[in-house]
Amino acid sequence: MTKKILRFVIVGIIIVVGIFLISPFFDQGTSKEINLSPSQPQKELVKQVLSYPTGAYVGQKERITIRANGDIMFHGTQITSAYKDGAYNFDDTFAQVKKYIKNADIALGNFETTTAGGKPTGYPVFNAPDETLETLADVGYDILSTANNHTLDTGKKGIIRTIEQIKENDMVNVGTYTEPGEHIHIEEAKGIKVAVLAYTYGLNGMDSLLSSEEREYMVNLIREENIKSDIEAAKEKGADFTIVFIHWGSEYELTPSNYQQELAGKMFDWGTDIILGSHPHVIQKSEIVEVDGKMKYVIYSMGNFVSNQRRETLGSISAREYTEDGVMVNITLEKDFLSNESKIVSVNYTPTWVNRTGNSGSYKYEVLPIKEALESDIDATTKSKLTKSYENTMDKMALYRDLGVN
Repeated sequence: MTKKILRFVIVGIIIVVGIFLISPFFDQGTSKEINLSPSQPQKELVKQVLSYPTGAYVGQKERITIRANGDIMFHGTQITSAYKDGAYNFDDTFAQVKKYIKNADIALGNFETTTAGGKPTGYPVFNAPDETLETLADVGYDILSTANNHTLDTGKKGIIRTIEQIKENDMVNVGTYTEPGEHIHIEEAKGIKVAVLAYTYGLNGMDSLLSSEEREYMVNLIREENIKSDIEAAKEKGADFTIVFIHWGSEYELTPSNYQQELAGKMFDWGTDIILGSHPHVIQKSEIVEVDGKMKYVIYSMGNFVSNQRRETLGSISAREYTEDGVMVNITLEKDFLSNESKIVSVNYTPTWVNRTGNSGSYKYEVLPIKEALESDIDATTKSKLTKSYENTMDKMALYRDLGVN
């Protein structure tokens, strides 16, 4: 074999081997994900990919699940019924939904009470026992919104101590604060950064319990300029997604107001991705909205997750039976760490219903996942209520699945 032929053979071998080695970095008609090994750190892989001038790379992706629910309330009868053998215990209330909440990467709820210490009380001045937070932590909550119209029920002391008790139970609160500063909480899961903000329409006329200076930083009220700047600040801090937990609307109204819908549109324009509404104590509709090519999500009210508001206690309220309905919103988020693109992959729901059994002073409250409860041994009356609740809830829910992903 001549030297010239030998050189051609060697060059040919090099070309074939080279194509074999670099082919994983290019899209060849089927989607391929590259799993990084410890010997191939992400920065090095990025450098390798960027060195190739052509070809579409399908980067490493992660997904997380957000699970959120509405008002977590503790009325007087709930508190009294939870007191046994010299202590409060609320574990039974959440036993049936614990596995759902525990399974989420980030679990959120609206904590519509305070834990100021002293004698526990229900409506109209909510002051729950500390054991409520112990249970919520055990159930699996990560973040609790504390911005609602009952935030100031026990004054400045109540705000401060509630925050302290949430932290003591290894959870995070958003919407109320103990000192001035930029309060942008970013929760990270699997490398995906999610900013969670919270605001309330008002404080039941108890604003005067704080000084004008304290009102500026202790409670996030709905002020459009502040919401806009917070969303922008979250982006600057590297948030891949921004969630706004917002306490708004009118109690017992089954449809969102024009104001709610207009404000939602503004928040989407400002850059938020997900809006989770609370306060009406009944479920309002949800929507999937496309803004600048990205899918956004809003649910105007998630209803009551747990309370003593029900058909037996709200005789004059026409929507009283709907106050027993709640929903866990399940949102899957995805980020491509090489392209830095993030998106909502899916939205689905777990409708819930508050069951109350027993007698006055010793009621048992349970948050039931409806589909699961319907498969259990229940009486005909309860089954009828559950079925109607499920239909009422799902009739208002917008489902979403990104057809471009597996």
